[in-house]
Amino acid sequence: MTDYSALPFRQCVGIMLINRDGFVWAGKRYGDEQPIPDEYAWQMPQGGLDKGENPIAAAKRELYEETSVKSISLLAEAPDWFSYDFPEDVQRNMRKVKYRGQTQRWFAFRFDGDDSEINILTPPDGHAQEFCEWRWEKAENLPGLVIPFKQQVYRDVVEVFSEFTV
Repeated sequence: MTDYSALPFRQCVGIMLINRDGFVWAGKRYGDEQPIPDEYAWQMPQGGLDKGENPIAAAKRELYEETSVKSISLLAEAPDWFSYDFPEDVQRNMRKVKYRGQTQRWFAFRFDGDDSEINILTPPDGHAQEFCEWRWEKAENLPGLVIPFKQQVYRDVVEVFSEFTV
């Protein structure tokens, strides 16, 4: 049996995109190798840090690649990194297990644009589609919409950025 706890965490960023009314952007995952039950298929944008990349630059890049959104203003950066382990069944089913989970630096951005700017179906610059639907959601509902092993991170993120949401 493999000891996954000895593996490192993948460094990533997460983005809480908040509209003028205090609702948070959530996207329904698309194209996962392991299908996620519908009730847990929603999440906020997130992605890996490239080697040597600044976390805030990575957050802006990931948000753009996944949603086409560029009209943003930084509201806050979480004071800590939030981490989660992949469950063993997920690790076993990964083609090449390099990480035990993810450690994420989260940013809250105000969405300054119009909803028509959001394009998840044909992402810019040839990036693969990651979401098939999106919606504005109350922050307090987000932990219940994401896959269970990410729920504690989502509770922490919602708490840290609560002053910006409804």
